[in-house]
Amino acid sequence: VGGNCMRYFSQQKDMQVLGTYFSYPAAGTVKFNTLNLNDPDNFDVEAFSPDVILHCGALTWVDYCEQNQEESYQKTVQSTINALSLASQFNAKFIYISTDYVFDGKEGPYTETASVHPVSVYGKHKLMAEEKVREWGSNHLILRITNVYGDEERNKNFVSRMIENALKNEEQNITLPFDQYATPVNAFDIARALYLLLNGSKTGVYNIASSDYVNRMQLANLVLKYFPQHKIQLSAASTVEINPPAKRPLLGGLIAAKFLGEFTNFVFSNVDDYVMEKIK
Repeated sequence: VGGNCMRYFSQQKDMQVLGTYFSYPAAGTVKFNTLNLNDPDNFDVEAFSPDVILHCGALTWVDYCEQNQEESYQKTVQSTINALSLASQFNAKFIYISTDYVFDGKEGPYTETASVHPVSVYGKHKLMAEEKVREWGSNHLILRITNVYGDEERNKNFVSRMIENALKNEEQNITLPFDQYATPVNAFDIARALYLLLNGSKTGVYNIASSDYVNRMQLANLVLKYFPQHKIQLSAASTVEINPPAKRPLLGGLIAAKFLGEFTNFVFSNVDDYVMEKIK
């Protein structure tokens, strides 16, 4: 998300953009340790004096968070508290990237006003960070997203990895849950949507989601149908059978009606659009 926002915002004439990294030095970024604002290696953010701070940092490995709760808290909650202190210093608008994991997955997909009830350490810490942002002040945006895919340096997201695996033309066996539903969204669309929200001086919580509502098996098949010669064997299993360390919100996903009601000409792309673009 951060990389796509940096790329898209840098193309806009009304924006001067600086991208920072915590651990992985992505191209075009500078180091900034959000867990230690006095780190001598930190970029001189005071010289840049931001009007807006977009905080994308978190520990997003859900199962790892379950077993490493203090590290999860530090990288998701404490990093947000520290970034908020910077926003106060510069009187900057604060943007926080959140998730549908703040819900329990019993009644999804969710609107912005649905009752929150996280079932994992990761979800609890993302919600705690949301609450810190709301307590901080009114000049904030909270964007809830899930199942993000798209172009990125390390090609870590599920859709990109499926495309890469299909192109390798190697035999693989992959087991995926058939009961975890979500709303995949392209990171570039998140950037485009956020730009409109910023220009519209919007505040509060917004869901950013496309039109796909699929489980993991369906999502994999959405990709693989474009590679009829692939050698990947998919096996379906329930989440109970897979038994991950962290609970998942099974009927997750988000409804973006609020955003689309305010920006009626905005059109989200979908997974088909992305795969077709990649195989041109």
